[in-house]
Amino acid sequence: MTRADLFISDLHLAPQEPATVERFLAFLQGPARDAARLYILGDLFDYWAGDDDLGDPFNARIVAALRALADSGATVGFMPGNRDFLVGAAFAVAAGLELLPEPCRREIGGLPTLLMHGDTLCTDDADYQRFRAQVRAPAWRAAFLARPLASRKREIETLRARSEAEKRGKPAEIMDVNPRAVVAALRAYDVRVLIHGHTHRQGHHHHSVDGHVCERWVLGDWRPERGNALLCDAAGWRWLDLP
Repeated sequence: MTRADLFISDLHLAPQEPATVERFLAFLQGPARDAARLYILGDLFDYWAGDDDLGDPFNARIVAALRALADSGATVGFMPGNRDFLVGAAFAVAAGLELLPEPCRREIGGLPTLLMHGDTLCTDDADYQRFRAQVRAPAWRAAFLARPLASRKREIETLRARSEAEKRGKPAEIMDVNPRAVVAALRAYDVRVLIHGHTHRQGHHHHSVDGHVCERWVLGDWRPERGNALLCDAAGWRWLDLP
């Protein structure tokens, strides 16, 4: 029997959300152990200040659980999101996983498939895209990681508070993906399936691209009361609800 591929994103794990943490740990010991591959498409953590924070007890617990899954035989792929884009090689080695580029083209279920976190598709939010370009620049990253860990954490908390305040003043539609950006990505990478997270708007959509019908699966976020994953196996694609 063909083992499944699983896809999750936007868990925003933090010590302040123990129910979500426990659900994730149970997921790693349950459905993920039965899968061939687990793809984590960004924002696993509520924030990541740098790989020199691997010794933090909370971070170490999550990393150890991922390593246990990898040691069980499952392949784990991790694509950093907008909250944990500072994840680096040391994290990948400790957790026993593969860092995925964004975008990442893979064959899933026999179909060429594009994996993304999804924030680059939200092109209507010009302010966010400018900020993203700034913090993803290698020079900014190097300078930020050179600062003391405590200073980085304080800065991240300030940026998060500012981001939340700004989002409250933005129309909801500009924080969703731009349909033209979606079609452009499907065309550029010549794929029939796109899987992404970021928007927290779990759903299944269809797009017409050059005479082809393409599918877009949007992974939902995890909350204290529930989680979700997308599953692909020999029977096809379907949602897996995680109570």
